[in-house]
Amino acid sequence: MNHLKTFALLAALTALFAGLGYLIGGATGMLIALVFAGGMNLFSYWNADKIVLRMYRAQPVDEQHPNAVVRTYVADVVQMARDAGLPRPAIAIIPNDQPNAFATGRNPQNAAVCATTGLLDMLTREEIRGVMAHELAHVKNRDTLTMTVTATVAGAIAALANFALFFGGGDDRERPGGVIGMLALMFLAPMAAGLVQMAISRTREYEADRVGAEIAGDPAALASALQKIEAWSKRIVNPTAERNPASGQLFIINPLAGRGADNLFSTHPATGNRVRALMELGAKMGLARRSAPLVEVSAGRATTSVPTTPSHTPGPWG
Repeated sequence: MNHLKTFALLAALTALFAGLGYLIGGATGMLIALVFAGGMNLFSYWNADKIVLRMYRAQPVDEQHPNAVVRTYVADVVQMARDAGLPRPAIAIIPNDQPNAFATGRNPQNAAVCATTGLLDMLTREEIRGVMAHELAHVKNRDTLTMTVTATVAGAIAALANFALFFGGGDDRERPGGVIGMLALMFLAPMAAGLVQMAISRTREYEADRVGAEIAGDPAALASALQKIEAWSKRIVNPTAERNPASGQLFIINPLAGRGADNLFSTHPATGNRVRALMELGAKMGLARRSAPLVEVSAGRATTSVPTTPSHTPGPWG
């Protein structure tokens, strides 16, 4: 069903682009915008993993890393990738205190998965496995390719609207709706494209939760991790994400955080909805059902009903 929704949303974006081209720029304007946006997104498609990894100062790690926590993290990712029938991805850590993770790369053969140092410090091994299984699910589902296609079409819509703004979009008498319709579409079409793009991102998160829970074999651990990450992300700033908010949709939880509503303006589903779905999945899988942890944030720290790293014990990063 989630795959069907994604294709439907992609079709909606394509129809929106075609309609906007007809109403504003005509065939010539539509072609120019598509070539411009397609060229930029094609470059991003082939270089997205390098761009993102460099942006977040990701550091490659392997089984020889001196830190035992990192070695365990690497071993678990390698084992889960093998169990999921995936090639071994590039594995990295990001020097950032906010617990979070993401995957990037245009296909499974060119994929990379990254965890922040905060994630490895604050979560249990089972929770880390759940998070990284979620990221491997994105790789398995080729979500990066899907989001690249949506970004191309959405970018073309925005470029076409800008073209109309600067060049007028031709003779008003030949355009349905006249100048008022053109002005409305210039502002509403990019907004609509952005909303559809967000909806696709949220759809893919639900699917990655499901597949990731099956890869790790522990939906409750992923549910617990999601709540912890959300709680801490509201307290710990991710400066790189703040400077590059468009990259926020890559992460398992919005690194800008603080927006729990499951609505059109959120790039991620509400964590509560994701947790409920995961607990239901656990029951269907016949696993022992343990309650999803309730996270509270007080006095600058998150507390849950599941084991956490004791505050007096130094993490793996000192």
